[in-house]
Amino acid sequence: MHTPSRLSALRRWLQENNLDGMIVPRADAWQSEYCAPYDEKLAWLTGFDGSAGLALILKNTALLFVDGRYQVQARLQVNMDEIEIHHLHNEPLAEWLTANAGAGMRIGFEALLMTNTEFGQLSATPCELVPLSQSPFDTLWHDRPAAPAGRIREMPVEVSGESSLAKRQRVAAVLAAHDADYLAVTLPDNIAWLLNVRGADIPSSPVPLSFALLDRDGSVEWFVNDNKLSELPESVRNAFRIAPQDAFIERCQRLSQGKRVMVDADSAPVALRFAIEPEGEIAWRTDPITLMKATKNPVELAGYRECHHQDGAAWVNFLAWLSREVPLREAAGKPLTELEAQAQQLAFRKQQPGFIEQSFATISASSSNAAMCHYHSSEASNKPIGHHHFYLNDSGGQYHNGTTDATRTLAWGSVPPQQKLHYTAVLRGFLSLITLQFPSGSQGHQLDAFARRPLWEMGLDYDHGTGHGVGHQLLIHENPHRLAKKVNPWPLVAGTIMTIEPGYYLADSHGIRIENQVEIVESRPGFCTFSSLTLIPIDLSQVELQLLNEQEKQWLDEYHQQVRDALLPLVDSDARQWLLEATMPVGVNH
Repeated sequence: MHTPSRLSALRRWLQENNLDGMIVPRADAWQSEYCAPYDEKLAWLTGFDGSAGLALILKNTALLFVDGRYQVQARLQVNMDEIEIHHLHNEPLAEWLTANAGAGMRIGFEALLMTNTEFGQLSATPCELVPLSQSPFDTLWHDRPAAPAGRIREMPVEVSGESSLAKRQRVAAVLAAHDADYLAVTLPDNIAWLLNVRGADIPSSPVPLSFALLDRDGSVEWFVNDNKLSELPESVRNAFRIAPQDAFIERCQRLSQGKRVMVDADSAPVALRFAIEPEGEIAWRTDPITLMKATKNPVELAGYRECHHQDGAAWVNFLAWLSREVPLREAAGKPLTELEAQAQQLAFRKQQPGFIEQSFATISASSSNAAMCHYHSSEASNKPIGHHHFYLNDSGGQYHNGTTDATRTLAWGSVPPQQKLHYTAVLRGFLSLITLQFPSGSQGHQLDAFARRPLWEMGLDYDHGTGHGVGHQLLIHENPHRLAKKVNPWPLVAGTIMTIEPGYYLADSHGIRIENQVEIVESRPGFCTFSSLTLIPIDLSQVELQLLNEQEKQWLDEYHQQVRDALLPLVDSDARQWLLEATMPVGVNH
């Protein structure tokens, strides 16, 4: 564990620079959920490598703030003698500083790594926020990986369904309506969508790390390093003015004099505000691309449906293989492990046409490891997969025409009665939401409780959202839509792609999650429902069937019939019998 020496090195740097502390976020300059190794500052400093969190480093104490998904993981990864763990949402940094920071305490931060919203919250605390002119990590992180330089490729209009020019004109019309001269685009997936390109800077996230300025005439200046553009056709490169990535902030400063620039307060770095004000005016508004991108066009929707057939076939080949291997390996005294399972699953995906890469790092979690919602197996944590406990697998793929994300929790024997009740409650919550008809334009938080009710009735809950948007060959977690307790003001309408994924987790015991990706479709005028994209059998072996009502059983039977009909021609010959058995009607062999 390197934490003490790295912390002490940072503390020395802070002292030399007349600072009392520093905020070190998980985020990069683009607020990416998953970062390139070059930007993993928080992991380098603390050992915590989850996708959300931040640290406050002071002279005599260090605090790490993480959300509910990572409370267990953080305690396993960091040196608890050196670092205190706090909850990112229940006891946020601003509240802690208000309660504990002395007036005038100088806290350093990198202005490219903090959003304007965060800056506003933290500015209301007694401490003085000091933007750093240089990052301490440039000098302290000696073996820092190189900055990402992934090649950028074209996203053809045959797959995207709309030209970049048409998209830019749509966004420019929004600028004109709000009397704005420019839109500063800082979210990499918004840039990818707008320009019809995809990148390779971050594993599993096909986005180009870059910035863009959209003029109200629809033209774009794209701030991207030349070394990423060699594979782009000349016609694509010539459609935009190209400038170096590092020139973005300075360019905004020069261009903004007497101009009105639209900026997203929740995602753009506060460095942008410092550059534009006071010479220019900022129109604070959610980037209009975010919502445009979330409502998929017919070509995109067709792509999702198609790639879920390939992904479903890969899943069934994998699950059939598991059903053979788990008992054989256990009987031989060499049980299958989490790492072996995820490697074999990837091998099955690679056999599918159109597969590019995984859409996120697979969660392959046996027994108590599954209690960590975002667990990732390693040689140190790699558990065997056996008969009398659950195995949870959450994985997905990037395909040329879409992105997939699904979770199944499985068992090959009989788990304890309490765990069966937990599994049944999660399944009933899943069924409650996926069968729901709701008014078009409903918001995510209004639907969230439907998935939680069966657990709430048992006095149980889970500390993560119930569902998220999914990008089109883009990010696995796509804004702005969420199904969660937290208020989300964005309307759910036909053409939106979401996941439904309730779960339950008991530390040191087990974790359960069932997840399908769904398309929101119109069911009748003014109402919508969820149509499942995911085509994977749901394990019913651990369900207390007497607790399911007839509607729930009917949905399962119809779904399994759909899965069987769609996938039987696509799966390997040695997986067909397993698929037939796994999709039998409820009550048959269950």
